Amino acid sequence: MTLSRLSRIRIGSAPDSWGVWFPDDPQQVPWRRFLDEVADAGYAWIELGPYGYLPGDPAVLGDELRRRALQVSAGTVFTGLHHGPEVWDATWEQVARVAALTQATGAEHLVVIPSFWRDDKTGKVLEDSELTAAQWRQLAVQIERLGSEVRERYGLRIVVHPHADTHIDTEENVTRFLDATDPDLVSLCLDTGHYAYCGGDSVKLIETYGERIGYLHLKQVDPQVLAQVRAEEVPFGPAVARGVMCEPPSGEPALEPVLAAAQGLGVDLFAIVEQDMYPCEPDRPGPIARRTRQFLRSCGA
Repeated sequence: MTLSRLSRIRIGSAPDSWGVWFPDDPQQVPWRRFLDEVADAGYAWIELGPYGYLPGDPAVLGDELRRRALQVSAGTVFTGLHHGPEVWDATWEQVARVAALTQATGAEHLVVIPSFWRDDKTGKVLEDSELTAAQWRQLAVQIERLGSEVRERYGLRIVVHPHADTHIDTEENVTRFLDATDPDLVSLCLDTGHYAYCGGDSVKLIETYGERIGYLHLKQVDPQVLAQVRAEEVPFGPAVARGVMCEPPSGEPALEPVLAAAQGLGVDLFAIVEQDMYPCEPDRPGPIARRTRQFLRSCGA
C-alpha cells in the first residue's frame, strides 16, 4: 500500500492513548507530558480528550500546541439524549463549553459519545441496555437538534461515536441509528475497536454507509481477551484494564483494509489512534505511540 493510496487520511492521536479518561485523575499522565510525547511520536493532530484535561483557556492551549507543531481535530462530549427534551439544557451546557474550545482551536468536528448504560469503572447497571421505541425516536430527534445547533452556533460537524456499553454499539443498533437520522446533520465517528468489540465489521460499514462516515478512530481488540470478557459479561472499563484493546497490528480488525476502504470514499478523513489503556503505567504509552505511528506509515498513512 503506497502513500498516494492513503492521501485522504489524516493521522492523529488522542489523550485516550495515554490512558486519559478523566479531566483530573492521579493515575493519568500530566497534560504537558502527553503533548510532549504525542509530538515526539510523530503525530501532528490530536483530540482534546475529556474537557478540563488540557488547558481550557484558548490562548494558553494555542501557545502550547504551536510550540509542539500540533493541531486539534476534534473535541468530545458525552450525551444521554435518548432521555428526551428534559436533559437538553444540561446537555447543551456541557456541549457549549467543549464546542467553544474546539472552535477556538480551529477544529471542525465534535465527537459525540452516547451515555453508558452501566458505569465504566464499577460496572453498576444504570439503566436498561436496550432502548424502547420511544427512546429511539427521542435519540434521533435530539441528536439531529444537536447537530443543527452545533453547526449553526459553532461551525462544527458532530460525529456520533458507537461505543461499547452504550445503546449505539452493535451493527443492528448502529444501522438503526443511521437509518433514523438525517445525513446532513449527523455523521458517524467509526471506532474500529469498539465496533469490533461489539461484533461489527468496519469495512462492511464503510462500504455500506460510506456517505455517513465522517471521522475514524483507529483501534484494535485482542480477540482472546475479548472472548473472555464477553463470556464473563465484564463491563467495558474492567475489560480495558484486562487489555482488551491492544497495540496495532497485533489485534483485530486489520487496519490496512479499513484505511483502504476509507480512502476509497474519496473524502478527507481524520483517523485518530486511540488505544484505551486506563489505567496504565506512565512510561507505557509513549513507546506504543511511536511504534503505532511507524506501523501506520508502513501502511501508507
